[in-house]
Amino acid sequence: MSENKPEKKKDPGPEKELTGVRAFLKKQDINPTWQRLGIEALGGMAHGLFASLLIGTIINTLGNLLGIPYLNEIGAFATAGTGAAMAVSIAYNMKAPTFVLYSTVAVGMAANSLGGAGGPLAVYFITLIAVFAGKLVSKVTPIDLIVTPFVTIFVGVSAAFFLAPPIGKAAAAIGYAVMWATELQPLIMGILVSGIMGIVLPLPISSAALAASLGLVGLAGGAAHAGCAAHMVGFAVASYRENKVGGLAAQGLGTSMLQVPNLLQKPILWIPAVAASIVNGPLATMVFKLRQNGPPISSGMGTSGLVGPIGIVTGWYTPSERALDFGEVAKAPGVMDWAGLIVISVVIPALVAWIVSEIMRKKGAITLGDYKIDV
Repeated sequence: MSENKPEKKKDPGPEKELTGVRAFLKKQDINPTWQRLGIEALGGMAHGLFASLLIGTIINTLGNLLGIPYLNEIGAFATAGTGAAMAVSIAYNMKAPTFVLYSTVAVGMAANSLGGAGGPLAVYFITLIAVFAGKLVSKVTPIDLIVTPFVTIFVGVSAAFFLAPPIGKAAAAIGYAVMWATELQPLIMGILVSGIMGIVLPLPISSAALAASLGLVGLAGGAAHAGCAAHMVGFAVASYRENKVGGLAAQGLGTSMLQVPNLLQKPILWIPAVAASIVNGPLATMVFKLRQNGPPISSGMGTSGLVGPIGIVTGWYTPSERALDFGEVAKAPGVMDWAGLIVISVVIPALVAWIVSEIMRKKGAITLGDYKIDV
């Protein structure tokens, strides 16, 4: 009786060594994948906005409310560095070499200035071009100290002159179209803007970067905030059984991205938060007429670090430049404004997500442990 011997696996042999252009691109770490160009670069853009425009606006608003001019000066310096901060953050996430990274300061300033209202999107695309050009020559010559910064800045700023104005105008036009449509059709657009921004929120492409790129303020900004808050608070409440108080804080004040692994395994878990955003959006636009007139990035932050609510409050007292361009004005908030902020940011998302998730649990669509995260 013969024994069944396991088949011998064929030796694949040594990996084929890259040559020519491919080998050079790999050596220079030029890797144009969606992960790097889309997710990592957009995430970097959002981080740069947080550390400049967003915090600068908050400091400036505190200066106005407290009557401390010194805070206004600090806030002005912080917001002035917006383009540079975005570009450096994008370049850092793209693993740019040292001289390329530092050189993107000038590129970001040029792109943001020339891009106008759509500056953030212009900075994103033009920084990608500058980093690509800088990486091509990085450490290739013996005078890297001169060649790499020169190429990065020359290519980046030149691209800004030619590309930033049309990119900025296109982004601003799309944003204006969304905002005008929301003013004209608050019910339909309230549902659409809230639903779409809410779904984008947990994804790595960054709802904050999207809101900033389109310059979403006004009623559309309020709808965007409603959708983002619905997902953050919604996931936090729907998953309370699994994650308790720690999960409530981590998702409600931190990020709903913590649920991405669970959503990929079981997309049906998205339903409670989506339902909350669909209810929350039109309530924001039609009942409370909630307007987000702070920095556009605040429209895509939800309750993360309370940036969304803070943006709405700062917009009441000191509307952002984008909001002023759209015709928004400063206002003294009334009882209905404060009630709307609380109801849209917390109450409706928590209530709707809890009801829907409990119904789904009773029907077996959600089981204990589905929403479990590491906190």
